[in-house]
Amino acid sequence: MRQLKLDEVGYLRNTRGRSIGLFITDRCPVGCAHCSVDSRPDSPSISDFALFEAIIDEIRNRPEVEMVGITGGEPFVERRGLALATERLADSKHIVIYTSGVWANAEIPDWIRKVLRRASCVFLSTDSFHAASIDDERFIRAARTIAEEAAWMVVQVLDIPAMVQRAERLLDQAFGDRVTDYVEFKRVIPLSAGRGEKIFLSKTGERWPGEVFPACDNVSAQMIRYDGIVTACCNEHVLMGWGSPRLRRQCKTREELREALDLFGADPLLQVVHRMGVGALTMHPKYADLAKKEFRGMCDLCWAMQRRADPLGDRSDRLLNAMAVMGGQIDR
Repeated sequence: MRQLKLDEVGYLRNTRGRSIGLFITDRCPVGCAHCSVDSRPDSPSISDFALFEAIIDEIRNRPEVEMVGITGGEPFVERRGLALATERLADSKHIVIYTSGVWANAEIPDWIRKVLRRASCVFLSTDSFHAASIDDERFIRAARTIAEEAAWMVVQVLDIPAMVQRAERLLDQAFGDRVTDYVEFKRVIPLSAGRGEKIFLSKTGERWPGEVFPACDNVSAQMIRYDGIVTACCNEHVLMGWGSPRLRRQCKTREELREALDLFGADPLLQVVHRMGVGALTMHPKYADLAKKEFRGMCDLCWAMQRRADPLGDRSDRLLNAMAVMGGQIDR
């Protein structure tokens, strides 16, 4: 598959049904204090490979899905699962891998190079939290290895000036004046989830009325965890078991996986949240009392709405379905 640049990844990621997230492991040896999914060296990973293969087969056989984002944890600590997923999906899907580069030892194993070769894009993260375990030399080696295997690279860094400057310096050391031949740069907002909640959660107490919240990109693609958990969005809290149960399903068979993905994909409430916004939903009589009520963030409002919604998709709500259709026209 050809390389994918950042804007192409964003387009597929934010267009409903075009991508799926594959959360391949909870395990990570880096131990960053800001980890949004609380990954640790001894966290769970794949134990049921029959179920994992069913997950891969279901993704492979969904023609509308063009891109699979593989994340964790640190995907490269799950050698068997990562090799299996990339090998089976690379001929029909764009593969995007999210990694810290912790695997970049002095000698790079051939299996890692093969995985990178199958990727259309690799998101390589760096910041001062990673630096405690991943020194400058290891990061530079990871960046050069990704470039050698012809995967396009997006270097992600927290949008904090000192961290941005460090990342720019490391890329200059890695590639000199040819940085733009291999890399795009992406600044990201810190996530107040997992261990990151203790560091980044706003202490100001600011809240906003429900009617002001915009559309949510998080519900544009479902996430599947290695243990069969399917979530309607990529919010780390939902994946970790928080928020509304309506956004999460436990699947044990491929048939159940298919049913969950189809249900989330066709859900009119989720379509409106993605295309028109949770604020727009407060125009619906069912949620009108939430318009002036104040919330800490978009997710808190969404979860309040999910708790009132039909678990099977509100298919009989004619107004909600009309809003979903209108949103689809806006989306196009």
